[in-house]
Amino acid sequence: MNRRQILKASSTLPVLALLARSKAMAEVSATPFDPSVVRKLARDTASKPFKAPDNALPKALKDLNYDEYRAIRFNPERALWHDDKLPFEVQFFHRGFIYADRVDIYEVSGGQATKVAYRPENFSFGSTTPPPAGSDIGFAGFRIHAPINKPDYYDEVCVFLGATYFRAVAKNEVYGLSARGLSINTGQASGEEFPQFKAFWIEKPAPNVNSIVVHALLDSESAAAAYRFTIRPGDTTVFDVEMVIYPRVDLKFPGLAPTTSMFFFGPNDRNNVDDFRPAVHDSDGLAILNGRGEQLWRPLNNPRDLQISTFSDLNPRGFGLLQREKNFFDYQDLESSFERRPSLWVEPIGDWGEGSVQLIEIPTKEEIHDNIAAFWHPKAPLAAKGEHIYTYRLHWGSGSHRAPLLATFCRTGIGMRADNTRLFVLDLIGERLKSVDPKTIRGVVTADKAEIKNIVTQPNPHTGGWRLSFEMLSKDQTPIELRASLKQEDATLSEVWVYRWTP
Repeated sequence: MNRRQILKASSTLPVLALLARSKAMAEVSATPFDPSVVRKLARDTASKPFKAPDNALPKALKDLNYDEYRAIRFNPERALWHDDKLPFEVQFFHRGFIYADRVDIYEVSGGQATKVAYRPENFSFGSTTPPPAGSDIGFAGFRIHAPINKPDYYDEVCVFLGATYFRAVAKNEVYGLSARGLSINTGQASGEEFPQFKAFWIEKPAPNVNSIVVHALLDSESAAAAYRFTIRPGDTTVFDVEMVIYPRVDLKFPGLAPTTSMFFFGPNDRNNVDDFRPAVHDSDGLAILNGRGEQLWRPLNNPRDLQISTFSDLNPRGFGLLQREKNFFDYQDLESSFERRPSLWVEPIGDWGEGSVQLIEIPTKEEIHDNIAAFWHPKAPLAAKGEHIYTYRLHWGSGSHRAPLLATFCRTGIGMRADNTRLFVLDLIGERLKSVDPKTIRGVVTADKAEIKNIVTQPNPHTGGWRLSFEMLSKDQTPIELRASLKQEDATLSEVWVYRWTP
């Protein structure tokens, strides 16, 4: 199994097991709850040695294959709050297969937290032998449903399943990229550490509200952390995230607000790909709005070797992995619907200080692998025994909520010319391009280790935007860093296109 299959499983499972109606649940004692409870638990957890999560399972569940796990189903009518006619319902994932770690889940109502009881009779198991009646197997995760597309149907809008992975969709979208609670040592030669969400507290929503609150406790060998997610589904699904990290050791390579996605090939990078589709990816680029107000666009690659790109910054305003190509004809895939995959924009709240946006690109030969990661890396280590607070907002959707003032790059095409010359063709769209005098527009292109020639700008009547093209002559077979933008005389018309070309 690989990371892509892990994530895919959480969205393609027909319907996994669900909690019985509240009136049918076993009596479980309630305890007082407020947001400080999880923060205190995280602080106390970090003060003790790390304890690995409980992954003990009966052999029949531990040895499941992918299809056998998919066959485990639940009764949708037994969703949490199904009979209460509230704006949200919650369904729960069964443990088994690669989801062996136990996650404790609590319902919060009236200031009291009650542990959700596991009942094997709420599940159908296909050909798998069910656990004995009265077993306390617990859950692997959960998903939240709400009437996001139709007023009378509760669609799945987000899922928390596996390590600290979670993902969401906006209206009329399908699952694509994922977010994580925290990454540690991603891209480091020492190997990555994968934290786990150990417990969740889900607040029962009031009638007629448009948001739901989820609290989470994270634990790992190097740190513990507390989270509060306020989730608002809609045309753009928004997560307000409050995170407090308590390191056990100095965290030298933490990744804050990490995102992970898949880029297999596209018009800028389809070397040695024999496929009927023009492109295959969940995201096509990394967008950054840095602390200086500069807008950057970095198209993604499927490199030959691991690539790490660093964008140094002070108090970033936002970054994210976006899916800008939104036309079926960009992909020609009737099943995967890549044009309906969401973008994910991270908006820091407050000052995050000095650090960098890190982009990790991992080689892959199959589209089942999530080979792209992006996150904020603070310059200073997160000190052990300290309390480190971060607040940010996640926007899942088309990316249009950013309302960029500058023209944006919507397509990057690269082709071979003779004599080691590469042709780059960049398409831009934006309101600012519709009324400019063509005589005043110029393209600005620079490269650190190559010669740039034949820069051409022209209107593109098919997109209503402009096209910027140029040739790059490279004599050395080394990576080349490129920058390009459109200007009207000395005024900036577009965001800055940045690219690493690798031989």
